[in-house]
Amino acid sequence: MSQQYTLFFEEIDKKDLPLVGGKGANLGELTKAGFPVPRGFCVTTGAYQAFLTHNLLVDFISQAIKDATLDNISSIGDKIRSRLRLSQIPQQVEQEIISAIDQAGSFNYYAVRSSATAEDLPFASFAGQQDTYLNIIG
Repeated sequence: MSQQYTLFFEEIDKKDLPLVGGKGANLGELTKAGFPVPRGFCVTTGAYQAFLTHNLLVDFISQAIKDATLDNISSIGDKIRSRLRLSQIPQQVEQEIISAIDQAGSFNYYAVRSSATAEDLPFASFAGQQDTYLNIIG
């Protein structure tokens, strides 16, 4: 079975929270309930896992943080960010995202938002910790 790296809102419901995060699951629920939600899709945690695997990032990050202290955590963060910026999106993930954009409308304006899979839990909030990009054209 092939990995699904994107899911359209109409394919998503609350059971998909581990794949698309809280915002994505709620957009799916709103879409299925008939609320006026612009057509869109979520990039799944499967795409993120493929990105990590493709770029050998799990071991790299594990090694980098192994001896982290308050004195070196900033430089470790810089090292990890640098490696992430140099990393490539796997071709299959990229192709599926491009296909989803084409299906949703490549000339539409999009909001690109993060959605943690553990977001908005009673014991944890991640609000404001990730960037949002508005008015992105496919």
